[in-house]
Amino acid sequence: MMSKKILFILLAITCVNYKSIAQQKSNPLKNDNNLFSAGFASGFIGGLYDNWYPYKELEKHGNFGLGAPGHLDGELLLLNGKIYQTQSTGKTTLVADTGKLPYAVVCFFKAKKVYKHAGALSKTALYSYLDSLLSNQNGIYAIHITGKFKSIKTRAFPPVEKPYLPLAAMLNRQHFFEHSDITGDLVGFRIPTFMEGAHISGYHFHFLSEDKTAGGHLVDLNMENITIEIDTLTNYTMDLPQTTDFNNFDFKKDRKEEIKSVENGKKQ
Repeated sequence: MMSKKILFILLAITCVNYKSIAQQKSNPLKNDNNLFSAGFASGFIGGLYDNWYPYKELEKHGNFGLGAPGHLDGELLLLNGKIYQTQSTGKTTLVADTGKLPYAVVCFFKAKKVYKHAGALSKTALYSYLDSLLSNQNGIYAIHITGKFKSIKTRAFPPVEKPYLPLAAMLNRQHFFEHSDITGDLVGFRIPTFMEGAHISGYHFHFLSEDKTAGGHLVDLNMENITIEIDTLTNYTMDLPQTTDFNNFDFKKDRKEEIKSVENGKKQ
């Protein structure tokens, strides 16, 4: 007859194995090295602002990233599994994951390298410094930066209604926010040139203040005493809208200059 001690050990092993299998089944899509996109960047830039992708599905693909709310109602940031929305009023709030969105790019962030920088950095100097750290020009990088911002300028678009205009045609509708001596996070990516169109190549960051009351798409900054965490991603996947507007969207137009204008908040 099996002793009680052996029986207890076997039951414990079975429970551990069952828990492991259950965790895998609860999120079979998880890939720590994958960049996931809900939507096609040039399509969103061109005016595909209708909600279609559920927040709950997005959470299966990442706990870190950025995106946009439906009807272009501000900016989104995903940090530590929580979604924050900055509206055109500047109001920043935690978003319930019961809704949907038109576009987002996310990953499961796990820092593979960490750097500290003590001196002051402008936006241009920050990007140059990052370039010196990210040696693979064709690499996909997720980047988390924390520290003190001597000044930071962000933006958000107000909500719009159909018929939608491309983002570059609505730059005069942007609302800008400026903050001084504020601590917070930058969440973003550096995407290689060969992924342009499907994604926004180059650097793309959104901001969230430490107290979670301010945020938006990064336009400009001056910062100091920062910590930079880098996660290198090795593959990417994408879900595309199954909508009439997407099916009829004209992707032949080159939107590179439009994307640059939208990223920098002004016409190039």
